[in-house]
Amino acid sequence: MEVLLANPRGFCAGVERAIEIVERALEMHGAPIYVRHEIVHNRSVVESLRAKGAVFVEDLAEVPSGGTVIFSAHGVAKAVQAEADRRGLRVFDATCPLVSKVHVEVAKMLREGHEIVMIGHHGHPEAEGTMGQSAVGMHLVETLDDVARVKVASPERLAYVTQTTLSVDDAKAMVAALKQRFPSIRGPKKDDICYATQNRQDAVKLMAPQCDVVIVVGSPNSSNSNRLREVAEHIGAEAYMVDNASELKPEWIEGKRRIGVTAGASAPEVLVTEVISRLKSLGAESVRPLKGITERVQFTLPRELIPRTGRR
Repeated sequence: MEVLLANPRGFCAGVERAIEIVERALEMHGAPIYVRHEIVHNRSVVESLRAKGAVFVEDLAEVPSGGTVIFSAHGVAKAVQAEADRRGLRVFDATCPLVSKVHVEVAKMLREGHEIVMIGHHGHPEAEGTMGQSAVGMHLVETLDDVARVKVASPERLAYVTQTTLSVDDAKAMVAALKQRFPSIRGPKKDDICYATQNRQDAVKLMAPQCDVVIVVGSPNSSNSNRLREVAEHIGAEAYMVDNASELKPEWIEGKRRIGVTAGASAPEVLVTEVISRLKSLGAESVRPLKGITERVQFTLPRELIPRTGRR
């Protein structure tokens, strides 16, 4: 049995930045540091930061007066930002810069008098944060049926944005449906789906046809990890998602010749290493990394968290 490793896989620049913001804040200000929502959608990462003193909350009411709070990589609604300001909380914003870009697009589109359709997942914090950039003029669609049902005030003044972690192919289908129903709809100058999501899906598209089974390392609430599993399934491979090596079932790979492994953008490489060790214990004889794009993207930290002796 051979194991193929997708490239790229695992952490993206936005996730690395968000985790470092929490770690730097803990070093500089001490525990507890409050984080609104999971900083990224990975159980291992959250548990590690919790052990260091991070306290994860869903409501700012859980943060005591004078406390320090970090907004997760998924971004927050304007109402959340306003509440933090009103309560005088110290805030570090770990919103991924590519999500912030979508928020800027929304603000510009609204200023120009457009209603906005957001293609995204109901209940996902990124979608909630983007929808929360305005109390009016926003519509969320997740399925083609949603596109058929959405009601807008002026079809001639309509724009769309997308969640950054969608399936590239699914998003294209949704955009096509929107354009068919609303021919005048305009989109962002550059696709909102982030480079890391695109690269990881492309890597799975390269790997999956060569494999009998694809294992995706990622937590159940990770949108981009779920999309990787779906991409592999659409290509025709059996695909499973595991939070860690202990969830890998021997019957998934029994009698299989080639196993593909990848990881969502919020999954640390140590979890991939553990999955590979588990596969070796179940009979894998070799591991072959596939060629892929080398990502060189880096995002700067908030100025207040950059040591005075150097800059990142």
